[in-house]
Amino acid sequence: MNKNVLIILLTIFVFSCNSDDYNSELVNIESTLIAKDNLYGNGDEGIIEQNLIISDQTTWNNLMTQMNLVNNVTDNFSETDIDFSEYKILAVFDEIKGNGGHSLELDITSNSENIIVNITYLAPEGNATTVMTQPFHIVKISNTNLPITFE
Repeated sequence: MNKNVLIILLTIFVFSCNSDDYNSELVNIESTLIAKDNLYGNGDEGIIEQNLIISDQTTWNNLMTQMNLVNNVTDNFSETDIDFSEYKILAVFDEIKGNGGHSLELDITSNSENIIVNITYLAPEGNATTVMTQPFHIVKISNTNLPITFE
């Protein structure tokens, strides 16, 4: 009889534990698209494959200047004046590709511990232009103290 009571109590205990104690639920983070395009300078911009978190005007200005070394890429940005007291910039640059049609998608979520930026690398289907490209995707998000990880 004691064994059955113990099994019942353990079962109740297991089912009463909140799964949120172990895994925080992911929620989508609102972001504003600044630019999603390609650099066409065959690497002359000097931007390597990287993921950036920008939280100050100087770093943002330096990146825009570097991106504009070959073509005026920032002319097509939805905005260039960012209030860094309110926002952070997330910028993802892919490697240089030997043909066109490549792009990046970002899915930004958070839990109670961090912000997760999931990067999807998209390749062209079928024929693509034979031009050197470097896909990039830049968004702004509200300022946060949570660490940001790229996956």
